[in-house]
Amino acid sequence: MPMPPLRDPNRLALKIWSYLRGVVIGGLLGGTLLVVNLLQTLSLVVKPFSGQTFRRLNRFAANTWWGWCVLAFERVYGFELKVSGDAIPMRENAVVFANHQQMTDIILLLSLARSRDRLGDIKWFVKHPIKFVPGVGWGMVFLDAVFVKRDWAADRQSIAKTFAHLTDNHVPLWLILFPEGTRFAPHKLGRSHSYALEHGLHAPDHTLLPRVKGFVASMHGLRQHADAVYDVTIIYKNGVPTLWQYLRGFVDSAELHVRRYPMSELPQDDVVLSKWLYERFADKDRLLGHTYPSLQVSRESRSRPALSFGQPQATPANQPDSP
Repeated sequence: MPMPPLRDPNRLALKIWSYLRGVVIGGLLGGTLLVVNLLQTLSLVVKPFSGQTFRRLNRFAANTWWGWCVLAFERVYGFELKVSGDAIPMRENAVVFANHQQMTDIILLLSLARSRDRLGDIKWFVKHPIKFVPGVGWGMVFLDAVFVKRDWAADRQSIAKTFAHLTDNHVPLWLILFPEGTRFAPHKLGRSHSYALEHGLHAPDHTLLPRVKGFVASMHGLRQHADAVYDVTIIYKNGVPTLWQYLRGFVDSAELHVRRYPMSELPQDDVVLSKWLYERFADKDRLLGHTYPSLQVSRESRSRPALSFGQPQATPANQPDSP
């Protein structure tokens, strides 16, 4: 059973004050983002003459605005992020994957990237329509984000082209992806359970099963460029907050548990690599189960087949695989 949503406080005065504070902080960040978009657009002037300068200008823009997002919550709200697990080197090229519960997950990953001096170098796997959204979407167009249409036949070529560009130009990066393909919701859990039990996989209670194609494509496209893969488990202590609750200051702490795997140690075969990712999400589910002991579901009523490295399984129609 997942961590439940974070509850708002009951005090009316606190609700009113937090609402006003959220409107002010959200308005400032939203307004400055459009200014940053304008500056990014102006950077197109230098692109024909120097691609490196173009990328540096946009790295500065991303590092600045995302840095404001992180600092707003740390300085204004006193938010504290605990990071446990493996040590993460400074300025290392990496593929970063995490479980996905709410939009606030993004702020936590921004904070982690800032601590490793990789904030301006983040690249995202994002849905194609987002590129048309003013602010965040427009900004990502300038940052070599990987836009996907959930059609693997159409996405395969564009993903390979983006990764070739990053590798050939030695572009510093943290590529972040959420392999579940969507935010966690209880009504989506049943499909993951059915698929897992049918194919001999760990049936999760706290995550969805990952969709492997985008991850496998990332390993192939960036194996010669990225130094490591970071497996990040996002843990909320008092309930999963919405972005609006975050803006209102209702979230005072969270935890990221990070496992670092050198790229050279990851399997190269597609089937084994897919199973490796399934295992990492099984580990996440167990970690979250230990973290939320009072919410664990009794497993006595159903069998949990062991994870095996057999033949690849077809993806069911009700859980289409996509990057």
